[in-house]
Formats: sequence, structure tokens, C-alpha cells
Amino acid sequence: MQTRRALLFLAAAAALARPGTVEAAQPFSAEAFAAAQAEGRPILVAVAAPWCPICRTQKPILLKLADDPRFKRLAVFEIDFDTQKDLLRRFDARQQSTLIAFKGATEVGRSVGETQPEWIESLLEKTL
Repeated sequence: MQTRRALLFLAAAAALARPGTVEAAQPFSAEAFAAAQAEGRPILVAVAAPWCPICRTQKPILLKLADDPRFKRLAVFEIDFDTQKDLLRRFDARQQSTLIAFKGATEVGRSVGETQPEWIESLLEKTL
């Protein structure tokens, strides 16, 4: 039941997203990631799994932070922990619920299993 509610919430949030706000997490694309890096955009790579309760906890926190004008240019890319093993190796991500922050092409921080909103916000601030 909670999973269904979370999915409905995410769908509604995506439908109501205003231009200039953080995008809902998009599936990782090497081309889009490289373009965001070349533009010097703040980037978050989220390694997630649909069965992961920590990942489900992180998503609404990220959506709430999306309303903050500081993160209006943030590009969020999601890597599926179960099916994208090549990307896990590329980013040296060993667990689901890993958040990797980039400022352009430079990795500026990462966390694993973090669910405290203020700590996730602090990680995102490093991308600015």
C-alpha cells in the first residue's frame, strides 16, 4: 500500500513539476550525464532498487528538496542496482541507496543509506 502511494505521489509530483525545478530522477544515460557535466551543472547520481526501503525513504526527501530554488539546475540520474551492474562498477557503488554528488565533472561527495533530510541536503549543497 505504501509503495502504491509513493508511486502515485511521484507521478503527481512529476506531472506538476514547474520549469526550473529539479527534474525527477531520470534513468541514467551516459550522454545526458556527460552533457550535464560539460554544462557544469550540479548532478546527483542515485543508485536505487525498487525493493529497497531506504531508497523509498530517500525519494520524497529529494522531491522536497526539489522545491528549493538553490537546486533548480540539479540533474538527478538514477541507476538501477539490480540491472545496471556496469554502471555500479563505473561509479564504484557497492550498495543500493548510494547517493553520489558531482559539481560538473568532479565528484564532491557520496553517502550510503542516508535518510536524514538535513544530511542529504548537505550533500546536495556540495554540488553548488
